[in-house]
Amino acid sequence: MEMELTDDTFWKFSRFVKQNAGINLHEGKRELLKARLGKILRERNIASFEQYYNMVAKDDSGEELRILLDAISTNHTYFFRESDHFSFLKDKVIEILDGSGVRRKEVRIWSAGCSSGEEPYSIAITLFEAMRSNKRDFDFRILGTDISTKVLEIASRGVYEEEKVKDVPSELKVRYFQKGINRWEGYVRVKRQLRDRVHFRRLNFMEDFFFKKPFHFIFLRNVMIYFDNSTKEILVGKICRFLEKNGYLIIGHSESLTGVKHELRYIRPSIFQKK
Repeated sequence: MEMELTDDTFWKFSRFVKQNAGINLHEGKRELLKARLGKILRERNIASFEQYYNMVAKDDSGEELRILLDAISTNHTYFFRESDHFSFLKDKVIEILDGSGVRRKEVRIWSAGCSSGEEPYSIAITLFEAMRSNKRDFDFRILGTDISTKVLEIASRGVYEEEKVKDVPSELKVRYFQKGINRWEGYVRVKRQLRDRVHFRRLNFMEDFFFKKPFHFIFLRNVMIYFDNSTKEILVGKICRFLEKNGYLIIGHSESLTGVKHELRYIRPSIFQKK
C-alpha cells in the first residue's frame, strides 16, 4: 500500500527545507518530494512521512538534513552547458588581467551549485584554452560548491561516462581527458592539470560563507530557479560581497533578476557586472 503524504506533513517539509536551505518546495513539487522521500522510507524501513519528518527535524547533527537535501536536489548538467558563457569568460579573463595593473595575478572563480563537477571543469578547460590562444600564462583557482554531498563526491573523482563528453570537441577531449581501460572502459577522467585547479566544498547558501578573498567570476547558473524572489535577493546580496569590483556574476539563461534588488550592472542576458 502506498504511503500518503498529507497536506500537513508536506507543508512541514516545505517550511523546514525553506528555512534550512532556502529552497522553495511549492505545491508543484509535492509529487517529486513524495517520490524522492518514498525511496528513503522504503530503504530505511520508516513507517511514514511524518515519522521521517520528525527524524530530520530532531537531528542536531545535520546528517539527516544532508540526506534529505541530497534526495530532493535535481542535478542535470553537462560539459559546456550554455556555451556562450564560456566564450564570454575566455574573452573577459584576459581583459581582467590586463586591467589589473599586475603582471601576474591569480584569477579566482566560484562555481556555485557546481553539481557533479562538469561546470567547474569546463571553466578550467576554458582558462587553459585562453592561455593557449593568447600565449599567456596566468594562475587560476576554481572553487566548486554544492549543497549535495552525493554530487560533490562524483565531482571530486572527476570520472564520467563517455556519453557525458560526446559533445566536447575532439581536440579538447584528447587534451584534457583520459580514456578508461579495462574495468574503466566506457569512462573518462579529467586530467590531473584540471583536478589540481578545482577545489570542492559543501556549501548551504543559507549559512555564512567562508571565503577569504573575493572572486573575479561567479557562476550561479540554474540555481535560483529553486528560490523565491525574497530568497534570491538575500542570496545575490551575500554573493555580491564576495565579487571583485568589476567582477562578473553569471546566471542561467532561464533565470532572471527581475524583481530582485541588486547593485549589479546589466551586461547582457544572464551576465551582470559589479559596479
